[in-house]
Amino acid sequence: MQIKIEADQLWNELDKLATFSDTPAPSVTRILFTDNDVKARDYFKSLAREAGFEVREDPIGNIFVRFSGSEKNLPAVGTGSHCDAVPYAGRYDGTVGVFAGLEALRALKKSGFSPKRPLEVVFFTSEEPTRFGLGCIGSRLMSGAMDLNRLGQLRDKDGKSVDEARKSAGYDGDLTQVKLPEKYYDYFVELHIEQGPVLEREKKQIGAVTAIAAPASFRIQITGEGGHAGGVLMPARRDALVPCAILTQELERLARESSSPDSVGTVGVVKVHPGAINSIPANVTMEMDIRDTQLKTRDEIVEKILAKARQLEKERNVKMEIETINSDPPAISNETILGSIEASCTETSLSHMRLVSRAYHDSLFMARIAPMGMIFIPSRGGVSHRADEFSSKEEIAQGAEILARTMARLSLQA
Repeated sequence: MQIKIEADQLWNELDKLATFSDTPAPSVTRILFTDNDVKARDYFKSLAREAGFEVREDPIGNIFVRFSGSEKNLPAVGTGSHCDAVPYAGRYDGTVGVFAGLEALRALKKSGFSPKRPLEVVFFTSEEPTRFGLGCIGSRLMSGAMDLNRLGQLRDKDGKSVDEARKSAGYDGDLTQVKLPEKYYDYFVELHIEQGPVLEREKKQIGAVTAIAAPASFRIQITGEGGHAGGVLMPARRDALVPCAILTQELERLARESSSPDSVGTVGVVKVHPGAINSIPANVTMEMDIRDTQLKTRDEIVEKILAKARQLEKERNVKMEIETINSDPPAISNETILGSIEASCTETSLSHMRLVSRAYHDSLFMARIAPMGMIFIPSRGGVSHRADEFSSKEEIAQGAEILARTMARLSLQA
């Protein structure tokens, strides 16, 4: 099958998308349900309609673009990613999977390909946790991984609820309708930049992702006792920052010494009150992220770090309140999808390898309702969530072609 990816057109569309940003180029900041997020959505929908595809949106703002198959009642083959961007990010994280997904459908249509199963691209709502502190809101709701009570508890920094925010962006309707019906997808495959150095280091053009690591994330509020840095002697101190520092070091040790090579632990948020150089920290909020492709080893680290927190609470005479932000299971890719990715690479003479994703994606939640797989393209220097994030025009086009061929194969599966 001859498939022509319009590499220049796709590159230019990604360039234009990057102009919908709250911060100046080369950075991209695009926060859920803000003006620039709405502009990005409108731009994507206009391109999809221009290409002659069906477009629909659900009440949380997930956008679906469909290329109907010859057997319209069969479950679809889905793809997609996200277009929201963390502050001062780059222009390729998530966006490649959305816009190259659309280009894959356009290329298949132009080639004369007639899918058996429908093909569909999803522009997911809020993969990034920037606004409401929880990622993958759209795919969590679509897959039934989050109930509406939990959604209703989420607030942004201004105290605004998700419901208020979605309505301000023009989304209304019954949120119970977001969850997809059973067997909506037969397969789901997401294209993404790697956000890591493996493909570049191994000089491979395509990665077939075998598993997605999933985080367990926690917020710990530590309450000690403040005071003047010169007025309280060391034996009398109940410094809230010291146990935070000990926990940070302990998490690093546990992740480094784990039996799994994919174990990672991060303390990414530390807020200290009152935050003065000559004041003893009275209150500290820390947020930690622990992830692995293996649930057993990840949860072993979780158990040990939380036990250490309880130990420090007693030893340091402080109070610790531990809140689980999320704890999601890892996802394993489907062998039929992996085989289709690899066959497409062989067909196009593109070098490839299998690897895991240590970042999580909407596919983590789509795996709960359909066989899942992912395609990675190289990221220069392994950089992501930075303005210098980069994948080349050629690499993006290659990813789009492998995605198109993989979706075509899966569409025709018996």
